[in-house]
Amino acid sequence: MMKRKFCIAVLFTMLMVGTLSAQDKDLVKYVNTLQGTDSEWSLSYGNTYPTVGLPFGVHYFSAQTGKNGDGWKYQYKANTIRGFQQVHQCSPWMNDYAVYSLMPGIGTLKVNEDERALEFRHANEIAKPNHYAVKFNNGILAELSPVERGGHMRFSFPDAGKAFLVLDGFLKDCEVTILPKQRKIIGYVNNGRFVPANFRSYFVLEFSQSFKSFGTWENVNGKIKEWNSADSGRGVGAYLEFRPGAKVEVKMASSYISPEQAQLNFDRELAINKNFEVTRRKAFGVWNTLLNRVLVEGGTDEEMATFYSCMFRANLFSRKFYDLDKKGIPYYYSPYDGKVHQGYMYTDNGFWDTFRGQFPLSNILHPQMQGRYMQSLLDAQKQSGFFPTWSNPGMSGVMIGNHAISLLTDAWVKGIRTFNPDSALKAYYHEATNKGPWGGSNGRDGWKDYFTKGYIPYGDIHESTAKTLEYAYDDFCAYQLARLTGNKFYEEVFARQMYNYKNVFDKKANFVRGRLGNGDWKPNFDPVEWGGAFTEANAWQYTWSVMHDIEGLISLIGGEDRFNSKLDSFFTMPQDIRYGSYGKEIHEMKEMLLAKMGQYAHGNQPTQHVPYLYNFSGQPWKSQKQLRMVTSQLYNATEKGYPGDEDQGQMSSWYVLSALGIYSVCPGTDEYIIGSPVFQKATIRLENGKIFIIKANNNNSRNVYINSARLNGKNYDKNYIRYKDIMNGGILEFEMSDQPNMSRGTSDSARPFSLSLNK
Repeated sequence: MMKRKFCIAVLFTMLMVGTLSAQDKDLVKYVNTLQGTDSEWSLSYGNTYPTVGLPFGVHYFSAQTGKNGDGWKYQYKANTIRGFQQVHQCSPWMNDYAVYSLMPGIGTLKVNEDERALEFRHANEIAKPNHYAVKFNNGILAELSPVERGGHMRFSFPDAGKAFLVLDGFLKDCEVTILPKQRKIIGYVNNGRFVPANFRSYFVLEFSQSFKSFGTWENVNGKIKEWNSADSGRGVGAYLEFRPGAKVEVKMASSYISPEQAQLNFDRELAINKNFEVTRRKAFGVWNTLLNRVLVEGGTDEEMATFYSCMFRANLFSRKFYDLDKKGIPYYYSPYDGKVHQGYMYTDNGFWDTFRGQFPLSNILHPQMQGRYMQSLLDAQKQSGFFPTWSNPGMSGVMIGNHAISLLTDAWVKGIRTFNPDSALKAYYHEATNKGPWGGSNGRDGWKDYFTKGYIPYGDIHESTAKTLEYAYDDFCAYQLARLTGNKFYEEVFARQMYNYKNVFDKKANFVRGRLGNGDWKPNFDPVEWGGAFTEANAWQYTWSVMHDIEGLISLIGGEDRFNSKLDSFFTMPQDIRYGSYGKEIHEMKEMLLAKMGQYAHGNQPTQHVPYLYNFSGQPWKSQKQLRMVTSQLYNATEKGYPGDEDQGQMSSWYVLSALGIYSVCPGTDEYIIGSPVFQKATIRLENGKIFIIKANNNNSRNVYINSARLNGKNYDKNYIRYKDIMNGGILEFEMSDQPNMSRGTSDSARPFSLSLNK
């Protein structure tokens, strides 16, 4: 009878697929794009800006409060805005590229970025994915709305004097040509740190009103050339005058390939939009359709706002970096070799952050895009000689690890097989046996010692223990891909290396720690000391970074009891900090202190998986409790919405997955570890047309524990769910309680993948 009832329920659910699109709820209303904007160099609540753009769009736009070139382009504490930028920035630490801005003014022409800045109040802002608007104190109303390869702005001027728009060409080369009869400005900007020498972003701007006057200027000396229609050089810009009280719409599109392609993008995406309202409405539809693909119910308004604000940011990066030619065929300017190639390209992502959650979430929501992305990784490797690790838009080598192999293996394991695995393994072997020229994650620091000694010695190589741990995980991914595809050569190469984490674990100290080249441990060890052998963390935080073999880590620590006791201490111990090699407090330290969860530093990536680890050690109820503390205490939808850098969607993806009740502790396997859902129900509409539902009966802020679970009507005792169970559609149903069930999920068979158990 139970089976029959379940089949009827599933049939009803499938029948609903065709009608859901007509019944989409307004979920955009919950999104606050100001989430995380109250940030600065010394303390991050997200380090975000109020992004106006479409999902994974080529170009975004944002209000600008900071000076040109400042990575903190919008800070909530500011009270003036100096421009509305075309933006691509994935992190303030990386800064931006291909930037230009527009800024309105009235009365006297002011081109200097400080002088033209206008005062505003947050009460007069609208901050949504499809629509940013602000009414300045002087009465000017500025509005932004996106298309995929451009944007649409509207400026409503009061009848208070001359009306101006100033185009600022930013920090490097710019070329502008003003075409008064066509009401256009065309040109290009060339700015950014990680770009080839021939990099250009070509733009087309079309205005709805005629120009009363115009000219060019440059932002180095501020020299203005009245009635000049063309100029080029460093920081060149333009200005336009309109009649007093004008309402001016500006349609803009850009391309990295050519001026002709920029015009083609304009014709396709903007020319057909009669006015600003059409663009805004279309953008709303794109976002609302995507947000409705994960419909959560049974939470508070605050939880709904947090979830959908995070859903928004989880679907911004990586950015598309390709255009469609006249026949609709994708092609792109490569930020790696400066040439034009056929195919798809994606960029603006730091894999050290996002391999953990953002890509595993996209593998559920966007498998087609992920398939294109994986091939683009191999294309980027051919063009630059190494895999990208943090692209912005070209190679930077920032952070540590070789995590492109995590992305590739995770996709392959989950059935996204659009690339040649032998080519991927060959490219990764090159990655693991060479050091590239662009930084700590371009190739492999200390690779010879890593292969011969089994670890990277502390001393000459910065962050040596962190790198050893990251490389061991990456080598597991390579081993996994080789094993699954029958490549015995690379399987044997990486079979030993994936256990190298053991060589930096000191059983006497019961921590991973720095190890010298002669095998001795680095003296004067203190597990709360930051830096040195670690990356933005300490030994307490990095000891858990053995995602592929938690069972092996349990054995090293001394068994389940000692492991669980150590994990308990991690979340509750004093928040002692020694600055170590940093010599001062860095923002990650301050964010850990604000979290008030012991040494758990959720604001940085190395510990974000740690609350899930009780699932591996026989006490899953502790994971459930801890996770609900994190989701309720460390996240919200306000300007102080994140407990650290949001990092290209990783922190948002962590929240989205965890609020659903699952998380990818070990990408490269097909498992998502079960936590504690925030909502009573979540309906996930998959790209393949199927629906997966997560129900949490009796769920509320007190009932955080899973008393029992059923998958498709059958009792389910495991602490994980497989990717195929999600993608095949069905129902995962929990009965929640305010008391832990200490018998559920405690058997050996309930435990997630660990290399030592599953090899």
